[in-house]
Amino acid sequence: MTRLWNDPADFADEMIDGFVAANSRAVRRVPGGVVRSTVIPEGQVAVVVGGGSGHYPAFGGLVGQGFAHGAAMGNLFASPSAQQVYSVAKAVDRGAGVFLSYGNYAGDVLNFDAAQDRLRTEGIPTRTVTVTDDVASASPDEKHKRRGIAGDLTVFRSAAAAAEAGYDLDGVVRVADLANERTRSFGVAFTGCTLPGAPAPLFTVPAGRMAVGLGIHGEPGIDETDIPTADGLADLLVDRLLAEVPDGVSVEGARVVPILNGLGALKYEEMFVVYRRIAERLEAAGLVLVDPHVGEYCTSFDMAGTSLTLFWLDDELERLWDTPVDAPAYRRGSVVAAAQAEIAEVASAAVDEITPGDDESRTLAHTVRAALQVLADTVDAHVDELGRIDAIAGDGDHGIGMQRGSHAALDAGTRAADAGAGAQTTLARAADAWADKAGGTSGALWGVILNSLAARLGDAGRPDAAAVASGVADGVRGVQSYGKAEIGDKTMVDALVPFTTTLTEAIDGGAALVDAWTGAADAATRSAAATADLLPKMGRARTHGEHAVGTPDPGAISFALIVTALGELLAGTSTSSATHAEGMDAS
Repeated sequence: MTRLWNDPADFADEMIDGFVAANSRAVRRVPGGVVRSTVIPEGQVAVVVGGGSGHYPAFGGLVGQGFAHGAAMGNLFASPSAQQVYSVAKAVDRGAGVFLSYGNYAGDVLNFDAAQDRLRTEGIPTRTVTVTDDVASASPDEKHKRRGIAGDLTVFRSAAAAAEAGYDLDGVVRVADLANERTRSFGVAFTGCTLPGAPAPLFTVPAGRMAVGLGIHGEPGIDETDIPTADGLADLLVDRLLAEVPDGVSVEGARVVPILNGLGALKYEEMFVVYRRIAERLEAAGLVLVDPHVGEYCTSFDMAGTSLTLFWLDDELERLWDTPVDAPAYRRGSVVAAAQAEIAEVASAAVDEITPGDDESRTLAHTVRAALQVLADTVDAHVDELGRIDAIAGDGDHGIGMQRGSHAALDAGTRAADAGAGAQTTLARAADAWADKAGGTSGALWGVILNSLAARLGDAGRPDAAAVASGVADGVRGVQSYGKAEIGDKTMVDALVPFTTTLTEAIDGGAALVDAWTGAADAATRSAAATADLLPKMGRARTHGEHAVGTPDPGAISFALIVTALGELLAGTSTSSATHAEGMDAS
């Protein structure tokens, strides 16, 4: 288990601070992650990798000469926010464009794509290759849906070597695509992992049993077997990977880089015993083994497990693989040390002034602030249960992510309201803080919901019930457009759509906001509970398949809990109000 922390909410930030303090020769801190502390040549494509924290040495440990130029580092098992990715990319751009790469997870795709769009809008050419090496997570016919695990190493290193060799952005993308297509991984685990402060592992494996085909975020495996001997495990890993050789590759005489990756708690001695048999099997199959790797390259806190990656080389990939690398957690060959970069003194950011709202909107802003308090309190009250549900039907971090986001929103909204902001600005500040601090899918989507509602509130006057309903409807459309989920996919959308439909119909029929909201919250609650019967089709839970049936979607449940609590706030505010104007603090 994870034993040492201060405040679990601060763990990722404190970990990054300590990592930078220990490795200032190679990296420096920037908002959103780390970048090289050495000079980055002008005109070189900038390679930015990233993902959630908790996988060291991925992702910050791979930043350095010959490897990544920067890493966007999200909270524990949560993708970095779009703002974090953008910030890191801006810090390393040297005029030749930015290349983004990360494991293929829903939250990472949402946030990296949003950052890519922003960079392109500013005239910075930006391209992406997602890593899809895990053969357990989708069939060969749906390789594009596979998640990225330890194969991150081969794709990141190949792309970075191409950039180091002077390839242009198109060339770096081509190499990364080729490396991804020629990388296959498969993993097992004997125990789950425990996040800092969590009372139990994200999943458990019975004594003497082994989870097969697991993910690196606490997702349980797709199967379970008795623990084999070391040779038996080696045979399982090799057989599974040799059953799917990349197109155009002939096994006899093929040159491969084998990577036996430890997930956090498996001892090196054990892995060496397993690798001994892996090497025998691969050589017996006619493969030529190049630069074998045995160690920790993409971990999952204290998970006891391992994965095998085969990287099938061609002449170009092998030449690039020989590029010297000097990163905090990964060194190969001899690198001519680059000069330390001179960090220009950064002027203190100007205070983002708030244009005060009018009297009515400032009053409403304090109701928004009260709603944010209720929202954070609701999440706090259910954080453990949300984590438990997500450990079965997701990856276990939903409660923690919602807690980080809701408290960041409350802090930002409070500052804005206290500064005299109107309702729109107060809620918009809260929305942006949620998306930035929470990261992940839920952070991005709650940012969309709250920003959409904020736009309908305005900073002058008092919105009527129809404006509130329209804001919610805008948010739901934004979530579906951004996240691509539909009704029946077992996501938050399964509660969102019934909520907004019921709310809009009631208000169009003349109902007061408080009554319409209460009815809509009931619809969301019923719909969220009904997701227990669904197979997941989106996000990290998709690979759970039948294992997730019987457990509701945590995003749908948290949404239902929040809108129910907000309905109770509206009812209390309405009852105590001296007037019944159609605003959020009245009917």
